Amino acid sequence: MNVYDFDKTIYAGDSTRDFYLYCIKKRPRSLVRLFTMAGIGCRYLMGKTTKTALKQRFFLFLRDIADIDAELKDFWDAHIGNIYEWYMKARQPDDVIISASPEFLLRPACGHLGIKTLIASPVDKYTGIYAGLNCDGEEKAMQFKRQFPGSKADKFYSDSNSDLPMALLAREAYKIKGGKICTWEL
Repeated sequence: MNVYDFDKTIYAGDSTRDFYLYCIKKRPRSLVRLFTMAGIGCRYLMGKTTKTALKQRFFLFLRDIADIDAELKDFWDAHIGNIYEWYMKARQPDDVIISASPEFLLRPACGHLGIKTLIASPVDKYTGIYAGLNCDGEEKAMQFKRQFPGSKADKFYSDSNSDLPMALLAREAYKIKGGKICTWEL
């Protein structure tokens, strides 16, 4: 099985940011929620709160969306073309996506792509509340081990050095830089 990070790896951009901007264009009043980010952002930078708490505060904008499923469908209908062509050519039926992005956001994209296995951050799509930890860094590797005990990925692809723990669980690891595949120097 090949394992892929999502944002800036197989998707050209950051899907969470793109979804937020998409929603703000339809509901500009949600911008007010950004002001609540300042305090927790400072606390995060000072090491006094977690990335999960920071992101949970960010996802409060979800509460402004009346029909989240329709919004997600419309978003992915408009943005599925941001999947890199190299991935479209390389994809396999047993591919795994592992991402810090919310599961609810990536599930429809995975459906478009025929990807059955998604490991992502457990965020409630109605409230923005996390039901677990943000799936990044070491947490990605832990989640992968839980789902596939004793297994290694054949190939792992990511754009981020923070995914080194996951890269170490693969026979081959590749770094994506600007949509181009490069060997990951471990």
